[in-house]
Amino acid sequence: MRPLFFMLAFFFFLGSCTPPTPVAEEPATAKNVILLIGDGMGLAQLSTAYYYGDSTPNFSRFPVVGLHQPQPSGAKITDSAAGATAFSTGFKSFNSAIGVSADSSAQETLLEIAASMDKKTGVIATSSITHATPASFFAHVVNRNFHEDIALQFVNAPVDFAAGGGYQYFCNRSDSLNLLDSLSAKGMQWDTTSLTTDMNPESRYAFLLGPDSLHSMRGGRGNFLPEATADAIDFLSTDTDGFFLMVEGSQIDWGGHANNAEYIITEVADFDQTLGAVLDYAEQDGNTLVVVTADHETGGFALSSLQVYGRRDYGYINPTFSTGGHTATLIPVLAFGPGADKFGGIYQNTDIFSKIREILQ
Repeated sequence: MRPLFFMLAFFFFLGSCTPPTPVAEEPATAKNVILLIGDGMGLAQLSTAYYYGDSTPNFSRFPVVGLHQPQPSGAKITDSAAGATAFSTGFKSFNSAIGVSADSSAQETLLEIAASMDKKTGVIATSSITHATPASFFAHVVNRNFHEDIALQFVNAPVDFAAGGGYQYFCNRSDSLNLLDSLSAKGMQWDTTSLTTDMNPESRYAFLLGPDSLHSMRGGRGNFLPEATADAIDFLSTDTDGFFLMVEGSQIDWGGHANNAEYIITEVADFDQTLGAVLDYAEQDGNTLVVVTADHETGGFALSSLQVYGRRDYGYINPTFSTGGHTATLIPVLAFGPGADKFGGIYQNTDIFSKIREILQ
């Protein structure tokens, strides 16, 4: 009997040591998403914040870093329209496409999806609001240059807060329509002179502060981007269902096209300051996913060594360019907040849509 007793005790002991069945973790979700796009901002452009600033950049506050491949359909190198459309819809498309897939059919955007979830929405840019990147989140046209068509679609789009330039496409049109009146009829308050912090949570707002694009930082734009972003967050966060906000630092790209390093450096610094305002809110809120990326790199920009009489001087940085256009380089992605870990690794630009869509609840 004793051997049988010990055998039963042994098997009882083994059973008691069986590890508990693991409980599946709940997928990460976020009530709010803020997507910031530094147009034309490759890794070298981002790096200027570390070499030309006076303090640690806000880029360093992001715990997760990944890379995306920005190739469009039908080409090797993307433009801003196809690049932003990949983010906004999850579809690869052709260069110049705004909110449509490769067969030219309209696809629902993240902004439209958020609105269907009863979330407030916003778009901010230092270009015109009808420019390629912001337009890709609320409009559906086959050519990014159809600014008047994009403005007409904006009137009926579910945008609660917009700030940028481009009022000429609303009130100085070839069809003589005054879309500013149409915005008023739709219950949207608009201003073509300045931002305001005195906003009614029950209303909608459009700040169109230039006939086309806004001034550059070197041209006197001032704190528009961080201020407009902070104002948008204050306004949109009054919605208990949450919000989706897209913010574009549009003119990093234009500095690349112009092969002008100072232009890039000042625009990246402004973009980084904007990140600070966003992260301050997200850290306090705890339910906001922040994603930072670019649609493509512009200029083949490099922080090169200085060449003096045929010799390399590694004590100085000499910014250089290889092209006046875009390049095919992989693009950095930074993430903070619920679900941020999903943005590590290397993936297609369309995956940014699917990752955000999974997290936005």
